[in-house]
Amino acid sequence: MFGSKKSDSKVASYSSVTSPSEVEPLVSLSSSSTDKEHNLRRLKGYQWWAYFVTFGAYFMAHFSRKCYSTVKPQLKTEAGLDQNVLSEMDSVFMFTYAIGSFISGRLGDTYRPSTIIAIGLLGSGICLFAMLIGILFDFEGMSNAFGNFFYLATYFVFGFFQSTGGPVGTAIMGNWFCDNESHKNRGLIFGTWTCHQYLGDIVAAIVTAVILHFKIVYWWALVIPAVCNLGWGFLCMHGLTPDPQELGIDTTYLNDKNKAKPKPKTIAGFEEESKPIGFMEALMIPNVAGYAFAFGFFKLTNYVLFFWLPYFLSLHFDAATANLVSTLYSFGMMPGGIIVGKVSDIFGGRRACVIACFQVLLVPLLWLFAVTSDDLPMWAMMVILCCMGILIGGPNNILTSAVAADLSEHPSKSLGTITGIINGSGSITAAAGLLIVGPLTRQYGWSSVWYFMMFLTVCGTGLMGPKILKELRGEDVDEDTAGLKGKNGEKGYQSDVKV
Repeated sequence: MFGSKKSDSKVASYSSVTSPSEVEPLVSLSSSSTDKEHNLRRLKGYQWWAYFVTFGAYFMAHFSRKCYSTVKPQLKTEAGLDQNVLSEMDSVFMFTYAIGSFISGRLGDTYRPSTIIAIGLLGSGICLFAMLIGILFDFEGMSNAFGNFFYLATYFVFGFFQSTGGPVGTAIMGNWFCDNESHKNRGLIFGTWTCHQYLGDIVAAIVTAVILHFKIVYWWALVIPAVCNLGWGFLCMHGLTPDPQELGIDTTYLNDKNKAKPKPKTIAGFEEESKPIGFMEALMIPNVAGYAFAFGFFKLTNYVLFFWLPYFLSLHFDAATANLVSTLYSFGMMPGGIIVGKVSDIFGGRRACVIACFQVLLVPLLWLFAVTSDDLPMWAMMVILCCMGILIGGPNNILTSAVAADLSEHPSKSLGTITGIINGSGSITAAAGLLIVGPLTRQYGWSSVWYFMMFLTVCGTGLMGPKILKELRGEDVDEDTAGLKGKNGEKGYQSDVKV
């Protein structure tokens, strides 16, 4: 091959880390220090763009999702939608979003991830425009049955499109932030990245408030996010490269952990393309099932507060004050993910232990609300709710991002599937658990809801027990981050450490 044995050996070595389409005249091995620095420089140069575009994609998803929620009163009074229909739209959305999370994660691992995100954003924009058509042509006035069916069907589809942002965006982030430095700071990187959803919610509330304040027609609160979603969808489709390999960047030697993995099989001297794993294979990865079930309990706690906190506060304050106080919970969730991510990085990637500590701190706050919420002064309630946001938001954010990235390091092309499993399982548990809140409040009062959330917190933490014990024993620790040494005194992995 190419005329000599020496050339043959070079080709074999080069092709083991390069796809067939990238084979060029050989001048040096890809693993050399010069090529490594070149690849690292190119990787770092694109990381900020991948971060920005994927951050914006999920920001747009929440922007469109929240804007609908902020004009519910107008949809009821002016568009003629019944309150029961609005409630059914929420339930339909949660159901399709949960199922869609499983499907989207798998699609992101099978097909081009940036295309999947783009389809989600474009579809979301189209769904919002479809709702606008229903409003402008007064479908409810034409036929109540047809109008109800139209809006429910539109939101049914909307849930599937919205589910693409989390799993697929996380997979793209995992593809680009794969070097040693990014690996060591994964918690902080994903902790800041997951602020996208809360910023989207906040901007949606501000946009709607401005529209209503200046007495602009309310449906502009649907038009603006629809246009933004369509625009960002085109950006993702044509301006986002989902994997460094598409730009010819070889990441094999940019992360020490790759050296401990078995090399992929080669065919005719070329690396065989890795295939995405299935759902059952993903569930068999250590700790995936435990995290998925645990996240269900944590997400249910979050959703109980997200959906019911404004109503609970309205029993103690006027409507304006209740909304003001409830926003502190959302504001607290933003730094929560950053804190959990950074602290877990400092302690060698022991994310389960850090999450457990946050949950232990949350329980007494929930108990305090159960016992004294009727008598708490407003300033104390505001402080406690902000702390709750930090303690609940931190674990929720990290579980669907940094933890999923940790778990996906075993097989390749699994990050989207794993994120989808964790996120989808959480959404299904939350959707079912929310049905309990109403009967609980009617039968036993609001204190029972706080005790219910204490129960959820304890159960979720207990499901992570095996992982917590392994981390405490040092079995599932990131050696690079923890500063452990290899056999030859160098940082690195002595074996394929299970995560």
